[in-house]
Amino acid sequence: MAFLKGIDVILHEKVSVGKDAFNHELFEDVPVTVSNVLVAPVESSDQEILSDVSMAGKKARYQLGIPKGDTHVWDDVTVEFFGETWRTIGFSVIGIEDLIPLDWNRRVLVERYG
Repeated sequence: MAFLKGIDVILHEKVSVGKDAFNHELFEDVPVTVSNVLVAPVESSDQEILSDVSMAGKKARYQLGIPKGDTHVWDDVTVEFFGETWRTIGFSVIGIEDLIPLDWNRRVLVERYG
């Protein structure tokens, strides 16, 4: 019997590294590997995707399924998979862990970046 299994995705977390001369917080991107992330292509006929694209002015290419228990911030960050760089668009959608039967309870859209 085959089970669903995701891939490793590199998430670039924004980590505070101090403050500048004007007391504004400085951030640095730190790459973190997140395992078991589902990656699915986005179909242009999906109405929900179309409304997200229209509002953000961006075109979603893939939808990521984030594993349960993951505590990373997935909003407006850079991710890497399939040897390419992507950027998340919109906000991630989170479901109630106990009511979802598989290993993933959050999803986020990505666009091609760079």
